Amino acid sequence: MVVVTGNRNLKRLVKFTVKFTMHRSYVLLMLCALIAGAHSSYAGDGQLRVAPNDAELRAWLENMVWHHRYSMAEMEQVTGLDAAQLKARLREFKISDASRPPRAADRLLLLPYPGGRHPRIGFLDGAVEPQRETKLSVFCPWDDHSYVVMDVPEAIWSNLGLTYLAHSHVKTIWDLQGTTLEQLEWQHMDDGGFQMQRRLPNGIEFGTTASVMSDHIALTMFLKNGTIEPISDLRVQNCVMLKGADGFDQQTNDNKKFADGYAVAGSSDGTRWIISSWDPIHRAWGNAPCPCLHSDPKFPDCAPGETQHLRGWLSFYQGTDIDSELKRIEATGWRQPKAGASN
Repeated sequence: MVVVTGNRNLKRLVKFTVKFTMHRSYVLLMLCALIAGAHSSYAGDGQLRVAPNDAELRAWLENMVWHHRYSMAEMEQVTGLDAAQLKARLREFKISDASRPPRAADRLLLLPYPGGRHPRIGFLDGAVEPQRETKLSVFCPWDDHSYVVMDVPEAIWSNLGLTYLAHSHVKTIWDLQGTTLEQLEWQHMDDGGFQMQRRLPNGIEFGTTASVMSDHIALTMFLKNGTIEPISDLRVQNCVMLKGADGFDQQTNDNKKFADGYAVAGSSDGTRWIISSWDPIHRAWGNAPCPCLHSDPKFPDCAPGETQHLRGWLSFYQGTDIDSELKRIEATGWRQPKAGASN
Protein backbone atom coordinates (compact mmCIF):
# COMPACT_ATOMS: atom_id res chain seq x y z
CA MET A 1 0.00 0.00 0.00
CA VAL A 2 1.32 3.47 -0.94
CA VAL A 3 0.69 6.43 1.35
CA VAL A 4 1.02 9.87 -0.26
CA THR A 5 1.76 12.89 1.88
CA GLY A 6 1.78 16.47 0.80
CA ASN A 7 -0.23 18.29 -1.86
CA ARG A 8 2.71 18.38 -4.33
CA ASN A 9 3.12 14.61 -4.32
CA LEU A 10 -0.62 14.11 -4.60
CA LYS A 11 -0.81 16.37 -7.66
CA ARG A 12 2.09 14.51 -9.30
CA LEU A 13 0.38 11.17 -8.72
CA VAL A 14 -2.93 12.41 -10.13
CA LYS A 15 -1.20 13.85 -13.21
CA PHE A 16 0.69 10.59 -13.83
CA THR A 17 -2.46 8.51 -13.37
CA VAL A 18 -4.43 10.64 -15.86
CA LYS A 19 -1.67 10.42 -18.49
CA PHE A 20 -1.30 6.67 -18.03
CA THR A 21 -5.06 6.12 -18.26
CA MET A 22 -5.36 8.25 -21.40
CA HIS A 23 -2.43 6.45 -23.05
CA ARG A 24 -3.84 3.02 -22.20
CA SER A 25 -7.29 4.05 -23.50
CA TYR A 26 -5.75 5.28 -26.76
CA VAL A 27 -3.88 2.01 -27.27
CA LEU A 28 -7.02 -0.01 -26.58
CA LEU A 29 -9.03 2.20 -28.94
CA MET A 30 -6.50 1.70 -31.75
CA LEU A 31 -6.46 -2.06 -31.22
CA CYS A 32 -10.27 -2.16 -31.37
CA ALA A 33 -10.24 -0.12 -34.57
CA LEU A 34 -7.74 -2.46 -36.20
CA ILE A 35 -9.75 -5.51 -35.20
CA ALA A 36 -13.00 -3.96 -36.40
CA GLY A 37 -11.38 -2.99 -39.70
CA ALA A 38 -10.14 -6.52 -40.24
CA HIS A 39 -13.59 -7.97 -39.66
CA SER A 40 -15.26 -5.44 -41.98
CA SER A 41 -12.87 -6.26 -44.83
CA TYR A 42 -12.77 -10.04 -44.61
CA ALA A 43 -15.73 -12.36 -44.36
CA GLY A 44 -15.77 -15.93 -43.17
CA ASP A 45 -14.78 -18.83 -45.37
CA GLY A 46 -18.33 -19.03 -46.72
CA GLN A 47 -18.07 -15.62 -48.41
CA LEU A 48 -14.39 -15.01 -49.15
CA ARG A 49 -13.54 -16.21 -52.67
CA VAL A 50 -10.03 -15.39 -53.85
CA ALA A 51 -9.94 -15.34 -57.66
CA PRO A 52 -7.35 -17.85 -58.96
CA ASN A 53 -6.25 -15.64 -61.87
CA ASP A 54 -6.64 -12.18 -63.37
CA ALA A 55 -9.25 -13.25 -65.92
CA GLU A 56 -11.60 -14.49 -63.22
CA LEU A 57 -10.90 -11.50 -60.98
CA ARG A 58 -11.74 -9.16 -63.85
CA ALA A 59 -14.99 -11.00 -64.60
CA TRP A 60 -16.07 -10.86 -60.95
CA LEU A 61 -15.19 -7.17 -60.63
CA GLU A 62 -17.18 -6.38 -63.79
CA ASN A 63 -20.05 -8.37 -62.33
CA MET A 64 -19.90 -6.54 -58.98
CA VAL A 65 -19.31 -2.98 -60.25
CA TRP A 66 -21.25 -2.84 -63.51
CA HIS A 67 -24.24 -4.98 -62.66
CA HIS A 68 -24.69 -5.63 -58.92
CA ARG A 69 -23.23 -2.18 -58.11
CA TYR A 70 -21.29 -3.32 -55.05
CA SER A 71 -19.71 -0.87 -52.65
CA MET A 72 -15.97 -1.00 -52.04
CA ALA A 73 -16.58 -2.67 -48.66
CA GLU A 74 -18.74 -5.37 -50.29
CA MET A 75 -16.04 -6.09 -52.87
CA GLU A 76 -13.38 -6.27 -50.15
CA GLN A 77 -15.48 -8.83 -48.29
CA VAL A 78 -15.74 -11.15 -51.28
CA THR A 79 -12.35 -10.76 -52.97
CA GLY A 80 -10.08 -10.49 -49.92
CA LEU A 81 -8.41 -7.43 -51.49
CA ASP A 82 -8.18 -4.21 -49.50
CA ALA A 83 -9.44 -0.87 -50.79
CA ALA A 84 -6.07 0.21 -52.22
CA GLN A 85 -5.61 -3.09 -54.05
CA LEU A 86 -9.15 -2.97 -55.42
CA LYS A 87 -8.79 0.58 -56.70
CA ALA A 88 -5.55 -0.36 -58.46
CA ARG A 89 -7.09 -3.41 -60.14
CA LEU A 90 -10.22 -1.49 -61.16
CA ARG A 91 -8.02 1.15 -62.81
CA GLU A 92 -5.96 -1.55 -64.50
CA PHE A 93 -9.07 -3.30 -65.85
CA LYS A 94 -10.78 0.04 -66.68
CA ILE A 95 -13.86 -0.95 -64.68
CA SER A 96 -16.01 1.91 -63.40
CA ASP A 97 -19.57 3.20 -63.47
CA ALA A 98 -18.60 5.27 -66.52
CA SER A 99 -17.40 2.20 -68.45
CA ARG A 100 -20.55 0.17 -67.75
CA PRO A 101 -21.68 -1.37 -71.09
CA PRO A 102 -25.27 -1.09 -72.34
CA ARG A 103 -27.45 -4.11 -71.70
CA ALA A 104 -28.58 -6.26 -74.64
CA ALA A 105 -32.16 -5.44 -75.60
CA ASP A 106 -33.03 -8.85 -77.05
CA ARG A 107 -32.31 -11.10 -74.07
CA LEU A 108 -32.33 -11.18 -70.28
CA LEU A 109 -29.14 -10.67 -68.32
CA LEU A 110 -28.11 -13.66 -66.20
CA LEU A 111 -25.05 -13.62 -63.94
CA PRO A 112 -23.68 -15.58 -60.98
CA TYR A 113 -24.43 -13.87 -57.67
CA PRO A 114 -21.08 -12.69 -56.22
CA GLY A 115 -21.88 -13.36 -52.55
CA GLY A 116 -20.96 -11.16 -49.60
CA ARG A 117 -24.07 -8.99 -49.79
CA HIS A 118 -26.87 -11.04 -48.24
CA PRO A 119 -29.66 -11.70 -50.77
CA ARG A 120 -32.34 -11.57 -48.06
CA ILE A 121 -33.80 -8.63 -46.14
CA GLY A 122 -35.09 -10.63 -43.18
CA PHE A 123 -34.98 -14.11 -41.63
CA LEU A 124 -31.20 -13.82 -41.81
CA ASP A 125 -30.66 -16.31 -39.00
CA GLY A 126 -32.27 -18.87 -41.31
CA ALA A 127 -29.55 -18.40 -43.93
CA VAL A 128 -26.13 -17.92 -42.38
CA GLU A 129 -23.14 -17.82 -44.77
CA PRO A 130 -25.14 -18.23 -48.02
CA GLN A 131 -23.09 -20.05 -50.66
CA ARG A 132 -22.85 -18.38 -54.05
CA GLU A 133 -22.44 -21.56 -56.12
CA THR A 134 -26.21 -22.15 -56.18
CA LYS A 135 -27.23 -18.52 -56.75
CA LEU A 136 -27.83 -16.74 -60.05
CA SER A 137 -29.03 -13.17 -60.57
CA VAL A 138 -31.60 -12.41 -63.26
CA PHE A 139 -31.88 -8.70 -64.03
CA CYS A 140 -35.32 -7.16 -64.51
CA PRO A 141 -36.04 -5.77 -67.99
CA TRP A 142 -37.77 -2.59 -66.80
CA ASP A 143 -34.79 -0.75 -65.26
CA ASP A 144 -31.00 -0.89 -65.33
CA HIS A 145 -30.29 -2.14 -61.81
CA SER A 146 -33.06 -4.34 -60.32
CA TYR A 147 -32.49 -8.08 -60.09
CA VAL A 148 -33.76 -11.22 -58.39
CA VAL A 149 -31.56 -14.00 -57.01
CA MET A 150 -32.45 -17.60 -57.82
CA ASP A 151 -31.19 -20.16 -55.31
CA VAL A 152 -31.28 -23.38 -57.33
CA PRO A 153 -31.24 -25.47 -55.26
CA GLU A 154 -31.52 -23.89 -51.84
CA ALA A 155 -32.10 -27.30 -50.25
CA ILE A 156 -32.63 -30.97 -51.10
CA TRP A 157 -34.45 -33.29 -48.72
CA SER A 158 -34.67 -37.07 -49.03
CA ASN A 159 -35.44 -40.14 -46.98
CA LEU A 160 -31.87 -39.74 -45.68
CA GLY A 161 -32.69 -36.35 -44.14
CA LEU A 162 -31.55 -32.88 -45.19
CA THR A 163 -29.18 -33.95 -47.95
CA TYR A 164 -28.00 -30.51 -49.10
CA LEU A 165 -28.37 -26.90 -47.91
CA ALA A 166 -26.90 -23.82 -49.63
CA HIS A 167 -26.32 -21.96 -46.35
CA SER A 168 -26.05 -22.76 -42.65
CA HIS A 169 -29.25 -23.25 -40.64
CA VAL A 170 -30.74 -26.72 -40.10
CA LYS A 171 -27.97 -29.30 -39.88
CA THR A 172 -27.54 -31.46 -42.98
CA ILE A 173 -26.58 -35.12 -42.89
CA TRP A 174 -23.02 -33.93 -43.64
CA ASP A 175 -23.00 -31.47 -40.74
CA LEU A 176 -24.04 -34.29 -38.44
CA GLN A 177 -21.09 -36.34 -39.71
CA GLY A 178 -18.64 -33.45 -39.42
CA THR A 179 -18.09 -33.40 -43.19
CA THR A 180 -17.48 -30.07 -44.96
CA LEU A 181 -18.47 -29.73 -48.62
CA GLU A 182 -16.02 -28.01 -50.96
CA GLN A 183 -16.75 -24.62 -52.48
CA LEU A 184 -17.77 -24.67 -56.14
CA GLU A 185 -18.46 -22.07 -58.84
CA TRP A 186 -20.90 -21.76 -61.73
CA GLN A 187 -19.47 -22.71 -65.11
CA HIS A 188 -20.20 -20.42 -68.08
CA MET A 189 -21.76 -22.23 -71.05
CA ASP A 190 -21.26 -21.34 -74.71
CA ASP A 191 -24.87 -20.17 -75.08
CA GLY A 192 -24.45 -17.56 -72.35
CA GLY A 193 -26.05 -19.67 -69.64
CA PHE A 194 -24.53 -21.28 -66.56
CA GLN A 195 -24.33 -24.73 -65.05
CA MET A 196 -23.22 -26.21 -61.75
CA GLN A 197 -22.78 -29.79 -60.60
CA ARG A 198 -21.97 -31.29 -57.22
CA ARG A 199 -21.13 -34.83 -56.11
CA LEU A 200 -21.93 -35.50 -52.47
CA PRO A 201 -19.72 -37.77 -50.31
CA ASN A 202 -22.22 -40.66 -50.52
CA GLY A 203 -22.24 -40.64 -54.33
CA ILE A 204 -25.43 -38.64 -54.96
CA GLU A 205 -24.88 -36.11 -57.74
CA PHE A 206 -27.04 -33.12 -58.63
CA GLY A 207 -26.75 -30.13 -60.90
CA THR A 208 -28.55 -27.15 -62.40
CA THR A 209 -28.46 -25.59 -65.85
CA ALA A 210 -29.81 -22.10 -66.59
CA SER A 211 -30.17 -21.05 -70.23
CA VAL A 212 -30.94 -17.49 -71.35
CA MET A 213 -33.86 -17.07 -73.75
CA SER A 214 -35.24 -13.86 -75.23
CA ASP A 215 -38.05 -13.61 -72.68
CA HIS A 216 -37.28 -16.12 -69.92
CA ILE A 217 -34.68 -18.27 -68.19
CA ALA A 218 -35.05 -21.99 -68.97
CA LEU A 219 -33.93 -24.18 -66.09
CA THR A 220 -33.21 -27.86 -65.67
CA MET A 221 -32.04 -29.82 -62.65
CA PHE A 222 -30.87 -33.41 -62.39
CA LEU A 223 -30.19 -35.82 -59.55
CA LYS A 224 -28.28 -39.08 -59.96
CA ASN A 225 -28.34 -41.81 -57.35
CA GLY A 226 -24.77 -43.02 -57.05
CA THR A 227 -25.47 -45.01 -53.88
CA ILE A 228 -26.35 -48.69 -53.59
CA GLU A 229 -29.78 -47.99 -52.06
CA PRO A 230 -32.94 -46.39 -53.50
CA ILE A 231 -33.57 -42.81 -52.41
CA SER A 232 -37.03 -41.31 -52.08
CA ASP A 233 -39.03 -38.28 -50.90
CA LEU A 234 -36.68 -36.05 -52.92
CA ARG A 235 -38.12 -32.61 -52.17
CA VAL A 236 -36.26 -29.58 -53.50
CA GLN A 237 -36.48 -25.98 -52.31
CA ASN A 238 -35.89 -23.52 -55.17
CA CYS A 239 -36.02 -19.89 -54.07
CA VAL A 240 -36.29 -16.54 -55.88
CA MET A 241 -35.20 -13.72 -53.55
CA LEU A 242 -36.65 -10.28 -54.24
CA LYS A 243 -34.51 -7.93 -52.14
CA GLY A 244 -32.70 -6.51 -55.18
CA ALA A 245 -35.84 -5.75 -57.22
CA ASP A 246 -37.23 -2.24 -56.73
CA GLY A 247 -40.91 -2.34 -55.81
CA PHE A 248 -40.85 -6.03 -54.85
CA ASP A 249 -38.99 -5.88 -51.54
CA GLN A 250 -42.06 -5.57 -49.30
CA GLN A 251 -41.97 -8.19 -46.55
CA THR A 252 -45.44 -9.54 -47.27
CA ASN A 253 -47.21 -12.21 -49.30
CA ASP A 254 -50.11 -9.88 -50.13
CA ASN A 255 -48.48 -9.05 -53.48
CA LYS A 256 -47.98 -12.71 -54.40
CA LYS A 257 -50.03 -15.31 -56.25
CA PHE A 258 -49.63 -19.10 -56.10
CA ALA A 259 -51.50 -21.24 -58.63
CA ASP A 260 -50.81 -24.43 -60.64
CA GLY A 261 -47.20 -24.53 -59.54
CA TYR A 262 -46.53 -20.88 -60.39
CA ALA A 263 -45.20 -18.51 -57.74
CA VAL A 264 -45.74 -14.90 -58.81
CA ALA A 265 -44.91 -11.53 -57.23
CA GLY A 266 -46.51 -8.28 -58.40
CA SER A 267 -45.55 -4.63 -58.04
CA SER A 268 -47.69 -2.38 -55.86
CA ASP A 269 -49.56 -1.01 -58.89
CA GLY A 270 -50.08 -4.45 -60.45
CA THR A 271 -48.24 -3.63 -63.69
CA ARG A 272 -44.99 -5.58 -63.25
CA TRP A 273 -44.62 -9.24 -62.35
CA ILE A 274 -41.94 -11.82 -61.53
CA ILE A 275 -42.92 -15.39 -62.42
CA SER A 276 -41.29 -18.63 -61.26
CA SER A 277 -42.28 -22.26 -61.67
CA TRP A 278 -40.82 -25.77 -61.48
CA ASP A 279 -42.16 -29.14 -62.58
CA PRO A 280 -43.16 -31.58 -61.21
CA ILE A 281 -44.39 -29.27 -58.46
CA HIS A 282 -44.50 -30.19 -54.78
CA ARG A 283 -45.44 -26.85 -53.19
CA ALA A 284 -45.69 -23.17 -54.23
CA TRP A 285 -45.41 -20.60 -51.46
CA GLY A 286 -43.69 -17.42 -50.29
CA ASN A 287 -41.60 -16.47 -47.28
CA ALA A 288 -42.65 -12.91 -46.43
CA PRO A 289 -39.73 -11.90 -44.15
CA CYS A 290 -37.09 -12.72 -46.82
CA PRO A 291 -39.05 -11.82 -49.08
CA CYS A 292 -39.00 -14.60 -51.67
CA LEU A 293 -40.95 -16.87 -53.99
CA HIS A 294 -40.87 -20.65 -53.84
CA SER A 295 -41.94 -23.08 -56.51
CA ASP A 296 -40.58 -26.23 -54.90
CA PRO A 297 -40.47 -29.37 -57.06
CA LYS A 298 -40.00 -33.01 -56.20
CA PHE A 299 -37.84 -35.56 -57.97
CA PRO A 300 -39.38 -38.97 -58.58
CA ASP A 301 -37.92 -41.73 -56.41
CA CYS A 302 -34.49 -42.69 -57.69
CA ALA A 303 -33.09 -46.23 -57.89
CA PRO A 304 -29.34 -46.92 -57.66
CA GLY A 305 -27.64 -45.68 -60.84
CA GLU A 306 -30.77 -43.85 -62.00
CA THR A 307 -31.01 -40.14 -62.90
CA GLN A 308 -34.14 -38.00 -62.48
CA HIS A 309 -34.87 -34.57 -63.94
CA LEU A 310 -36.80 -31.37 -63.18
CA ARG A 311 -37.63 -28.38 -65.39
CA GLY A 312 -38.08 -24.75 -64.39
CA TRP A 313 -39.06 -21.33 -65.70
CA LEU A 314 -38.39 -17.74 -64.64
CA SER A 315 -39.69 -14.67 -66.47
CA PHE A 316 -40.95 -11.12 -66.12
CA TYR A 317 -44.21 -9.58 -67.29
CA GLN A 318 -45.26 -5.97 -67.76
CA GLY A 319 -49.03 -5.58 -67.89
CA THR A 320 -52.17 -6.02 -65.83
CA ASP A 321 -53.53 -9.37 -67.06
CA ILE A 322 -51.30 -11.78 -65.17
CA ASP A 323 -53.74 -14.68 -65.53
CA SER A 324 -53.57 -14.47 -69.33
CA GLU A 325 -49.78 -14.32 -69.13
CA LEU A 326 -49.67 -17.51 -67.07
CA LYS A 327 -51.90 -19.22 -69.64
CA ARG A 328 -49.56 -18.06 -72.41
CA ILE A 329 -46.54 -19.45 -70.56
CA GLU A 330 -48.32 -22.76 -69.96
CA ALA A 331 -49.13 -23.00 -73.67
CA THR A 332 -45.42 -22.90 -74.56
CA GLY A 333 -45.10 -26.49 -73.29
CA TRP A 334 -42.08 -25.62 -71.17
CA ARG A 335 -42.78 -28.53 -68.82
CA GLN A 336 -42.04 -31.06 -71.56
CA PRO A 337 -38.47 -32.10 -72.38
CA LYS A 338 -37.02 -30.71 -75.59
CA ALA A 339 -36.81 -32.97 -78.62
CA GLY A 340 -33.72 -35.15 -78.36
CA ALA A 341 -33.33 -34.62 -74.61
CA SER A 342 -32.72 -37.66 -72.42
CA ASN A 343 -35.54 -36.74 -70.06
